[in-house]
Amino acid sequence: MKGEGDLDLGVGDPAVGHGVGDELVGQEDDATFIREWQPIMAPGLLQTPAYAQAVIAASPHYIEPERAAQLVKVRMGRQAKIEEGGASYTAILWEAVLTQPLVSLEIHREQLSAILEVGNRKNVTVQVLPVSAGVLAGYSCAFYSFSFDDEPTVEAVAMDNLRGTSVLEGAEDLAAYANAFDLLRSSALTPDASAKLIRGILRSLKEDTS
Repeated sequence: MKGEGDLDLGVGDPAVGHGVGDELVGQEDDATFIREWQPIMAPGLLQTPAYAQAVIAASPHYIEPERAAQLVKVRMGRQAKIEEGGASYTAILWEAVLTQPLVSLEIHREQLSAILEVGNRKNVTVQVLPVSAGVLAGYSCAFYSFSFDDEPTVEAVAMDNLRGTSVLEGAEDLAAYANAFDLLRSSALTPDASAKLIRGILRSLKEDTS
């Protein structure tokens, strides 16, 4: 890891902005605790192959089909640590991620079902920040935070962008994002209430297409 500045990774490869930069993958591989706030789309660590393919294909930059397939494969590989219980993972999603599909309804429904399934794992917590939380949803862009020891102290924060992944390690930055995540988590629905909401949205989507 470098010092307190941002790391601009994958410059010249805009596809890295989809969360597959080497630095981000390295942080996830080493982490014991991973936390993610996502106000726009399903978190990469929870995405189905079809959802990942759809959002990568929708990049504002053209991506060769072979490269897109590689990015999907990498994204699925990133999920292995969560599947194997190698890290504790907490994701907070804004409710609009669930109610406003960015992909086809079929892929979106499959994605919601996958979130419910993964959320049942002992090492995974999924919470939804309701629309009623208001402006809080715009408090921060999407970000990941990582801890590398037995205690969940935030030791690195990462954010995707169009040019790569920025990583923050300065003490003030870490404290700011740790506080931001705590604020989002305290305002979010409980895991059980979040799962109930997701099931309700999933049912309504199925009824709309029946």
